[in-house]
Amino acid sequence: MKGMELSKAYFEEYGREMIEKQFPEYKQYIAAGLVGEGSECLGFDDEFSRDHDFGPGFCIWIPESIYAQVGGQMQQAYDSLPKSYKGYVRVQTAQGGGRVGVLSIEQFYRKFTGLPRAPKDNLEWLRIPEGFLATVVNGQVFCDFQGVFSQIRSTLRDFYPEDVLKKKLAARTAIMAQSGQYNYPRSMKRGDSCAAWLACGEFVKTALSAVYLLNGRYMPFYKWAFRGAEELRILQPAVRDLKELTCMTDHMENRGKKEWLIENICIEVGRELNRRGFTLTTDSFLQSHGEELMRNIKDSRMRNLHIMDDCD
Repeated sequence: MKGMELSKAYFEEYGREMIEKQFPEYKQYIAAGLVGEGSECLGFDDEFSRDHDFGPGFCIWIPESIYAQVGGQMQQAYDSLPKSYKGYVRVQTAQGGGRVGVLSIEQFYRKFTGLPRAPKDNLEWLRIPEGFLATVVNGQVFCDFQGVFSQIRSTLRDFYPEDVLKKKLAARTAIMAQSGQYNYPRSMKRGDSCAAWLACGEFVKTALSAVYLLNGRYMPFYKWAFRGAEELRILQPAVRDLKELTCMTDHMENRGKKEWLIENICIEVGRELNRRGFTLTTDSFLQSHGEELMRNIKDSRMRNLHIMDDCD
C-alpha cells in the first residue's frame, strides 16, 4: 500500500471523526493532509521506504493562535488514535519527528521557507532553497475548512515570479558553462580525474535543476531528483543524456563521449530558452545565455547580483 493512500484512509477512518467529535468548535480552522518530508509525500515510496518514518499518520495544520489554545490537547487526541492500521505500524526515528501530528500553519511554512506566509517580494522568493519549496507543495491536502494553509500552498505552487525564474536560470546556465563546458575538459586535459569528477557532478546537478525550472517545477531532494525528472514533459532528451553522463567514469577513453553529452545538453537548454523568448543568442556556450538573462531582469536589485548568486 502506498503511503499517501494509507494516510488518507487512516484520516478518513479516524482523523475526521476525531476532529468532528472532539474539536467541533475548532473545525473551521483546521486543514489536514500529508505534505512535507518523506518519499510518500512525493509518491515515490516503495518496499524499502517502510523501515523508518512510514505508516499510518497525517498532519493537522491550525493557525498559530489556535495552536496556542488547543494544540496540546489536539496532539494528545491524535496520539490516542490506533497505532496499527491495515497491518502497518509507524516506525518513527528521531530524524523523522514532527513530520505528522498537529502543527501550526505558520511554523510549518517557516521551517522550510523561513516565512510564516507566502513570499511577497522577489528577494524573499530567491532566498528559499528550491528543494524546500518542493517539500511544501508536494503531497495532498485532504481537507481545509478555512483555506489558509491551501492559499499559501497555492501561491507557492504557482511557481516563481518571472524575474526570479530568470535569475535562477542565469545562475544555472553560468554554472553549467563553467563546470561542464569549461572546467570539465580542462581537468581531463590535465589528467586530473578527481577535479573532472567534481566538475561533472556540479554540471549534472545544476543542469537537472535547469530542466526542472524550465518545466515550472521545483527540484526535490537530490535522492529523488532523477526519479521526479521522469515525469517532466520538457527537455526529456536532456534528462536521458544526464542519466547517461552520470553512469560514465572519468577515464580518458570516455572523455570525448562525456564532452559531447555535456555540449548536447547545453544546446538543448539554450534552444528551450530561445523557444521561451528568454534569450535570443544562439551561442552554444551557455554563459552567453546567462548574461542575456541577467540583462532582461527588470528588478534592479536582482539584476545587480552576481550572475552565479543562487546556484544551490
